Amino acid sequence: MVIQIERKEELYKPSKAKIAFDSGEGLSKELIEEITRQKKQPDWMKQIRLKAYDLFLKTPMPAWGPDLSGLDLNRIKYFIRPDAKQNAKSWEEVPEYIKETFDKLGIPEAEREQLAGVGAQYESDVVYHSLLKELEDMGVIFVDMDVAVRKYPELVKEYFMTKAVPVNLHKFTMLHAAVWSGGTFLYVPRGVKVKKPLQSYFRMNSVRAGQFEHTLIIAEEGSEVHYIEGCSAPQYFESSLHAGCVEIIVKKNARVRYSSVENWSRNTYNLNTKRAIVEENGVMEWVSGNLGSGTTMLYPATILKGDNSTTSHLSIAYAGPGQNQDVGAKVYHIGKNTSSTVTSKSISSGGGITAYRGTVFVSEKAVNASVSVNCDALMTDNKSQSNTFPGIIVKNPTCTVAHEATCGKISDEKIFYLTSRGISEEEALKMIVLGFIEPIVKQLPLEYAVELNRLIELEMEGSLG
Repeated sequence: MVIQIERKEELYKPSKAKIAFDSGEGLSKELIEEITRQKKQPDWMKQIRLKAYDLFLKTPMPAWGPDLSGLDLNRIKYFIRPDAKQNAKSWEEVPEYIKETFDKLGIPEAEREQLAGVGAQYESDVVYHSLLKELEDMGVIFVDMDVAVRKYPELVKEYFMTKAVPVNLHKFTMLHAAVWSGGTFLYVPRGVKVKKPLQSYFRMNSVRAGQFEHTLIIAEEGSEVHYIEGCSAPQYFESSLHAGCVEIIVKKNARVRYSSVENWSRNTYNLNTKRAIVEENGVMEWVSGNLGSGTTMLYPATILKGDNSTTSHLSIAYAGPGQNQDVGAKVYHIGKNTSSTVTSKSISSGGGITAYRGTVFVSEKAVNASVSVNCDALMTDNKSQSNTFPGIIVKNPTCTVAHEATCGKISDEKIFYLTSRGISEEEALKMIVLGFIEPIVKQLPLEYAVELNRLIELEMEGSLG
């Protein structure tokens, strides 16, 4: 199991954290230098941070998408370190107050029974990291990004925000590059196939906190790996910010699956950036669930650079009262005979707002590209909203493009049909919603599928009034 939640409020309950360093509110050049000093990072990384900070100051907030006026960047705490040993190899070395949080999330049990390795981040530090010895012996590297900067500088220099996600992509990648902390570095050598998933879990626990973990995955030629990320935060009444970054490099004939369930609390702005570059015959699979945060802007992107490369994007978004889930996918077809499939399902309830915002670009060189986009939206009432903003740009006449979208409210007839057979109205609504998302949920690992179903059930409790 991964997360077993008995009561909705349990997920959002803060633990009694012990803090070793709290940067206080706001961002400055001095704080960036302090982060670099405390993390013992080289000068080249400090220069990346400082250049990104200068760009961030000059760049305005996004003028499109959800309203971000409630996010006061001057009140965010950008660097908080728990009083805990970094990268503990034994669960017993993790402080009790942190262990209690991750025990509730089921991390130790999942590691013992089903995972090849686990990383656990609390605030700005990775507090636990492990990998099966047999994978270490095969050359797999699975460490905290802070460790990777020191131990594998040449690899990090080559790929860190240089290929998949450039520093200047948008305001929040600039902010991320300036203040990033923790995260995961995963390197899979040529021809190595990792049979069990690797998992990282990120917990943001403090009021007005920001979390900026960086994930860098490099899958060498002919390798395979499945990586899972989970995220959560307790509920407060003041805004928090999550602006992480995921970069994935899929080399020739390699395959990467990236699964995530992001369940930040409703005071969180989830402004995450995820991108992959896929070389010849490579395969990139995205499976994601987004719920919990008050405002989300998240559009995983794949650049199909190599000939015969492939990607699939499967996503679920749920928005309840006061939530705006603006999510989607981006695919750039560059090589010949590339193919992409985007399947997006969203549910809005109680006045929540969901949106699919996607871009597919087929370049002049992308001969015989194949594109399929399917967006389905379900609303449980007349107060909720669902929007679709698809963008398809085709520069090569040999490609095949299919786009399909449906949007609708759960009909009274379906509810009546189920209630006439002895099922309560609330259970009938849950059954319809869970059936709607089943095609995507079944692509998740079993434990995450159970978790996502349960989380949506909990969100929907009382949705009929």
